[in-house]
Amino acid sequence: MSLADSHPRQDGPTRGRPRSEAVERSIIEGVIRLLEEGVPLAELSIERIARTAGVGKATIYRRWNGKEELFVDVVRAAEPPDPELPGTSVRDDVVALLEQLRQRGLMSRSSVLLHNVIAQMKHSPKIWEAYHAIVVEPRRRKQHAILRRGQENGELRADLDVDVMNDMIFGPMLVRAVMRPDADLPQGLAELMADAALEGLRPVSSPTP
Repeated sequence: MSLADSHPRQDGPTRGRPRSEAVERSIIEGVIRLLEEGVPLAELSIERIARTAGVGKATIYRRWNGKEELFVDVVRAAEPPDPELPGTSVRDDVVALLEQLRQRGLMSRSSVLLHNVIAQMKHSPKIWEAYHAIVVEPRRRKQHAILRRGQENGELRADLDVDVMNDMIFGPMLVRAVMRPDADLPQGLAELMADAALEGLRPVSSPTP
């Protein structure tokens, strides 16, 4: 999948005039063209991006506080959108989130540009920090909320720290999708991992006296 085959940002900035998806897409595609030409992230200025996209710098600043936020949206545009959670059970919601991670891993492997951009982001503390604040942390909070709900309704053990459970459930897929680029990501892997992890996290009945 190409970065240009993007999904519009779901939760944009609150400042400025109403956003135009067409304008935002032209800006994001302008960044993509520059990246495809081999321009490093560090050398991309708002002025250069505006010139490539055919807009004014003010148009960009009305939509993003700076190029860090813009670059995060360029990367997020190539990722699968956040799934609509079924809300029927912890298992169903966990499967949906694990499937998103699996799809993200497949996209990262198929897009050389996305792979290179993520690698460059890791060498730019400000961009990497923005990515974590805008993308990673909200997703982690959503995962924690699902696990807390599971503890409250008796689907999950109440004696384990939510953060520990979160790493036990989602960590293996992240390792397989990100840290092991040679590992298979077959259809059905999300269900397999969810069932294996949740089996050990169900409440344990007290032993009979």
